Amino acid sequence: MSTVSDGKVVIFHYTLTNQATGETLDTSRERGEPMPYLHGAQNIVPGLEEQMVGKAIGDSFIAVVPPEKAYGIDHGVEPEAVPRTEFPADAPLQPGMPLRAQTPDGQVVQLWIANLDDENVYVSQMHPLAGVTLSFDVEIVNIRDANDNEKTHGHPHGIDGTSGHGH
Repeated sequence: MSTVSDGKVVIFHYTLTNQATGETLDTSRERGEPMPYLHGAQNIVPGLEEQMVGKAIGDSFIAVVPPEKAYGIDHGVEPEAVPRTEFPADAPLQPGMPLRAQTPDGQVVQLWIANLDDENVYVSQMHPLAGVTLSFDVEIVNIRDANDNEKTHGHPHGIDGTSGHGH
């Protein structure tokens, strides 16, 4: 029987909730399609990946993941206002949306939209779930060996490993 370990593509259903409030944040079950990830390639939050190790097809469990092993601690830094005119007029901006920006020295940084109004888009370097303890209700649907392309690219190519995409 195959178990979750490095180099395996794990296909699982999940429901993600905020541990403190019980609010459902995301679920694969509504989409009806499980999520594949390549174990050991940092495709999912570290705390969930750690709790997946050794699990087998058919296993169901709850994984509680503290902020330090999920999206980090909320450092309380206020979002920065960027004039809305800095974004394309037709950009579908919304809170929680990830953005990539380039610093003056050419470094690319990940940002998230914290909020927006008619004049400004407020961006933060903190993920929207920073500081949140997460609870994952997980069901392992399948486990398979990653193919060479998936290992090279560091992520799965679909449920069965044959999905093409633009690399």
